[in-house]
Amino acid sequence: MTADAALTGLADGWYALSVLHARIEAHIERALQAGHELSVREYSLLVVLSRQHDGQGGHLRMNQVADAVALSQSATTRLVTRLEDRGLLQRYLCPDDRRGIYTDVTASGLRLLDQARPTHDESLSGALRQAAADPELSPLVAAVEALNASSAHGARTREYRPV
Repeated sequence: MTADAALTGLADGWYALSVLHARIEAHIERALQAGHELSVREYSLLVVLSRQHDGQGGHLRMNQVADAVALSQSATTRLVTRLEDRGLLQRYLCPDDRRGIYTDVTASGLRLLDQARPTHDESLSGALRQAAADPELSPLVAAVEALNASSAHGARTREYRPV
């Protein structure tokens, strides 16, 4: 295989991955907007922030949140502000460093996240089923499913491992 052919194959794979991502995101976006008035980005932010915990390293600073949701810091700040205005998030100063700002999900935000999670998960499954029917996308769907099976197996292994 020549270098040009290898690069073309790599570009084709990247294109297929981009198509898969766009289709899945659009499918989930429609379902979340219709059922819960949430965008995919808003849902992702709620998920990331709901996983915080008290204790060392348990809360994320805004730059860490931006990295976790794959947005710029300014876009993340606007997203946080929108959800804060809806009463789904709250910001407060870091107790150890008054320059730092933390963001937490409110009780209303957690309720909405719990209501939206089944919609998200069903939409994701449906979008993956549709994509699996496309010969160009089916290998990528298989890879995503393999990652899921691997992480689920790892979680079970960790969960039942004797101490």
